[in-house]
Amino acid sequence: MNRIDRLQAILTILQSKRVVRAEDLAIRFEVSLRTIYRDIRSLETGGIPIGAEAGIGYFLLEGYHIPPVMFTHQEARALLLAGKIVAKMTDKEITANFDSALTKVRAVLDLEKKEELEGLERDIIINPFPHQKPNTGTEELQIDKIKSALSNSKVVSINYFSGGKGEHTDRIIEPLGICYYLNSWHLIAYCRLRNDYRDFRLDRITNLNIQAEKYTRFKHPSLQEYLDKLIQDFQLELCVIEIKKDCHRYLDSYKYQLGLVKEIDNEETVEMHFATFSLDYFARWVISMGTKITLKSPATLKEKVRENVLKINEVYLAE
Repeated sequence: MNRIDRLQAILTILQSKRVVRAEDLAIRFEVSLRTIYRDIRSLETGGIPIGAEAGIGYFLLEGYHIPPVMFTHQEARALLLAGKIVAKMTDKEITANFDSALTKVRAVLDLEKKEELEGLERDIIINPFPHQKPNTGTEELQIDKIKSALSNSKVVSINYFSGGKGEHTDRIIEPLGICYYLNSWHLIAYCRLRNDYRDFRLDRITNLNIQAEKYTRFKHPSLQEYLDKLIQDFQLELCVIEIKKDCHRYLDSYKYQLGLVKEIDNEETVEMHFATFSLDYFARWVISMGTKITLKSPATLKEKVRENVLKINEVYLAE
């Protein structure tokens, strides 16, 4: 990236955030801190009112506005793709808001970019098969309400359906944040009913209401801190298997979901090392691969596979 483009990019970032650290800019543009300091001085010389606070960062002074930004072809295409993903993986309200924002983006595009996006609109389809839903499969996930509660540190009341117990319970919670994993949106929050932190799937939440009461946010860990601790607390099991190469190529990205750590390429097979949260789940996956896999370790994995095979055998022999 040349210097003029970098100066424009820094200006855009300053407009998009309340405060920007010089260290973050240096990392983003892969330049030294000294270069960032020079760039900031150049922007100030050019008449941009940039404020600075020692140990905090840079910011645009209140009341200063930059004219609409012109998007590159790559940025416009990325926004279109993001919009299609948002439509499939969030709820109606978020989709409508994103569509509104995207319409404003389209308004500042030149004719060539508009025509390109109209073509791509037809040529990009996310999850075309209605029976395979990448999201939770619900229309209203109430993500916008949750974001409002997070922004204002407001207590939330919900009615939650527990899949394991098959029952509905009323909860008063203090939200930490939302995250997406295992094809579902999850709300991590402190639950006053359980006096502990809990993971609530958004598609199982009904009657979500923001309360007038505020909670003290700093008493709770950040969402990232909570998730980091959760990962550390899990006892990972190391599993080693050997798989034939004609089968290995079909695993593709799924092997990473299983917890792939490393692979050793042999002549006709690949030795694969996994770190898994659930030995039982991994054993069931091994069974699905049939004779294509040879188990190397641990011995407990082999025992889990034997137990499951015997149970399957009993079911079908009984018929």
